[in-house]
Amino acid sequence: MTRADAVASDRLAAARERFAPIFASIAERAPEHERAGTRPYDEVRELAAAGFGALRVPVEFGGSGLGIDEFFAILVDLGAADSNQPQLWRNHIAFVEDRIAGAALAATAADNGAASTDGADRDRRWLERIGAGAVIGGAWSETGSAGILGDTRIERVDGTFRVNGVKYYSTGSIFADHVGVLAIGESGEPVIALVPRDAEGLELVDDWSGFGQRATGSGTTRLRDVAVADEDVIPFEQRFVGQEAVYQLVLVSALAGIARAVRDDTVAAVTSRARTYPHANAPVARDDVQLKQVVGRIAAYAASAEASAERAARVLVAAVAAPDDKEPSRRAAVAVYEAQIVAADAALEASTLLFDALGSSGVQRSAQLDRHWRNARTVVSHNPRVYKERVLGDHYLNGFDALNIYAVPEPDAEGGAEG
Repeated sequence: MTRADAVASDRLAAARERFAPIFASIAERAPEHERAGTRPYDEVRELAAAGFGALRVPVEFGGSGLGIDEFFAILVDLGAADSNQPQLWRNHIAFVEDRIAGAALAATAADNGAASTDGADRDRRWLERIGAGAVIGGAWSETGSAGILGDTRIERVDGTFRVNGVKYYSTGSIFADHVGVLAIGESGEPVIALVPRDAEGLELVDDWSGFGQRATGSGTTRLRDVAVADEDVIPFEQRFVGQEAVYQLVLVSALAGIARAVRDDTVAAVTSRARTYPHANAPVARDDVQLKQVVGRIAAYAASAEASAERAARVLVAAVAAPDDKEPSRRAAVAVYEAQIVAADAALEASTLLFDALGSSGVQRSAQLDRHWRNARTVVSHNPRVYKERVLGDHYLNGFDALNIYAVPEPDAEGGAEG
């Protein structure tokens, strides 16, 4: 182990020790949120106050300066406590990576004698805000919209930018201090407009009605003539080129967390079972060879999900280190999409298998064990694996660019895929 590896290992261990009590408390409260339909406002505030949102922020801006792979290891831990948590922090996490990439590029330019730019100043300002505890939400998608950009507009009115539109799937925004809104500018260019949570004309509605990931705050955002400061309008093209991999690895982390939680809940349930079936293989559940097999299979699924997430995070390290180079981000995208497929299968299979190791008590509503499958199914449905499998196959067979994920390749004259 090199000195750098040792420092990283110590840094990760310290972060895990720091957040372990908070994560344990979150895990204890998560089933009650499921039963009551409440939202984890207190938990998000506790995490923010403890510096969770600033784990990746460089120390010079008030953060902990964790490496990207270290951070995602922590995120899997959080996902095991409550799979809603990684997803509700998803927009925040991606926003932080954008600002870190921008600040890194500006620092390199400054070393080469270039003057500071408005964009560089903005990135530093936001990193300082996040280092001080600010939480960022997001409002990008629109229902029934053809295309990623949607119909939300930002226009200058009497010298001030104003945003109008309606968004859905505004994950995490009800917990946030600022909301990043995807809008179309006056010249047709996409931008991200940062809107304060308490801005006049901004309405956040907690109306997400999915059967899983109920506590992510993925509801409607309405914007009526919401004012935005000039310095808080960010050109969409300035996104970190590897941002999509970051977004998807957050979901992989949630799935890996679910698989681990299923393993732990299954072990706890089997070891505490006082009764078993008359035709079982042993009078005590933990000694039943068939139940041992079920638990072993679940444990293997959990291990595969975590291993795939860890591998993808390691590949992402190079992309973060070279934010202006597409090739490392391209490799990271492939690794993350591979991890998505592994983690999706693992979480869904494990969360179904767990009931084979339990008696009738396992399906009691009070146990809330069905939440693992519901949450896994919901996360997987956000980005259907059939498309990721197609993208990966096209990448390996025909060199399709994994960074071009939203462009569906057209078949060529011989029936192959272009790209």
